[in-house]
Amino acid sequence: MSEAKSITVARGDGIGPEIMDATLHILREAGAQLEIEEISIGEQEYLKGNTSGMSAGAFDSILRTKVFLKAPITTPQGGGFKSMNVTTRKALGLYANVRPCVAYHPFIHTKHPGMDVVVIRENEEDLYAGIEHQQTVDVTQCLKLISRQGCERIVRYAFEYAKAHGRRKVTCFTKDNIMKITDGLFHKVFEEIAVEYPDLENEHWIVDIGAAKLADTPQSFDVVVMPNLYGDILSDVAAQVAGSVGLAGSANIGPEHAMFEAIHGSAPRRAGQNLANPSGLLMGAIQMLVHIGQVEAAERTHNAWLKTIEDGLHTYDVYEEGKSREKVGTAEFAQAVGERVGQLPDTLPAAHYNKEEAQVKTNPPYERPVVVRQLVGVDVFCEFRGSTAEIAELLQQANADNLQLRMISSRGMAVWPQGFAQTLLCDHWRCRFTMDNPEAGEALPHGEIVALLDRINRTGLEFIKTEGLYYFDGKPAFQLGQGQS
Repeated sequence: MSEAKSITVARGDGIGPEIMDATLHILREAGAQLEIEEISIGEQEYLKGNTSGMSAGAFDSILRTKVFLKAPITTPQGGGFKSMNVTTRKALGLYANVRPCVAYHPFIHTKHPGMDVVVIRENEEDLYAGIEHQQTVDVTQCLKLISRQGCERIVRYAFEYAKAHGRRKVTCFTKDNIMKITDGLFHKVFEEIAVEYPDLENEHWIVDIGAAKLADTPQSFDVVVMPNLYGDILSDVAAQVAGSVGLAGSANIGPEHAMFEAIHGSAPRRAGQNLANPSGLLMGAIQMLVHIGQVEAAERTHNAWLKTIEDGLHTYDVYEEGKSREKVGTAEFAQAVGERVGQLPDTLPAAHYNKEEAQVKTNPPYERPVVVRQLVGVDVFCEFRGSTAEIAELLQQANADNLQLRMISSRGMAVWPQGFAQTLLCDHWRCRFTMDNPEAGEALPHGEIVALLDRINRTGLEFIKTEGLYYFDGKPAFQLGQGQS
């Protein structure tokens, strides 16, 4: 018998307490050796004034046990409440979100028998950095941040996961035909790391057609790695295509800590009715058992669940006349799975795990490349209620010999010196000033930017933000405005 492992458990909100009770019952029946430390998280903590959504000392428990099994929580509506999930992932460096999406044909309805896709989602950056501002009356902003460090470790994790789990192919989804710098970096790093794994196939899809292919022909994919937002959306799509979002678990993996959960929410409308399907949380718990090396208990749990599904004992969300034998509640489903511990499925492939699957390597230390960074200009964002011609006339008063107005855009579309009358204008303008000949290699002193802002201020315009324009190793590291020549 393996040594008991301390884990932190949170029962959450809505259906959370019910499905956690069911999950822990099954784990005990399967012989999992766990010492449980319970913490309070979610809506009740938010409403007590804990803006983190966690009780005092909760983080101390997670830091100590390094393993967190979490039921879904409810984040109250309205401003001031930050996502506890996002905070936990970022605070503990849980950079890899692993979501297996598997079909259980013919026992659970799916249009895609044989589907077995793992979505690996970058978990810390992208638009989920949560850096948002209202810049003007008309315009709000969310910053999309993609780092080379973040790309390297999630892409390498995807390849290492595929290698450890006997997978054949890793696919990357991005939108780098439009976001050439941010998503372009993710794709570039994928191509760089793929060559280190010659035994694995690799491919890249633009996310829109890739998503269509994933929904229509998921058997074409094996392991799919994506930036944060795409991964969040498409892992739910993949789970639903496989059979139900309610069947999918999720692992959040970092160098030292890990969090395991269902991918669905707290479903408060179903709370307290003994209806909820505990399978998603249970699948997350099985990933947890593999992670902590209790692979025998993971196999017993998973195979008992598969046998229960085969026997037609289904909760309301996957129950289907003619396929299911009996509609059961949360507690009854847990009881049925527990009674089948030690049995194997007859039709579905039996689950088998090995300890190597828990040893997916994290990335080697990041080595920052040596590059020459050259400041060549600045985008100045201004608030102005007026015409393009009027703001252009004001801005040209701020020109200097080595820093000239080159372009004005509205919501990314160039409107000066050339534009279209049909372009929607608002009170938010990007005003680009650059040097005459940045290719010569001379960098613009930062003091010139400060002086430019002073000149713009004296025209009466209000600037709200600046963004430096750089060349890296002699190449522009910014995009032209849409329609800019």
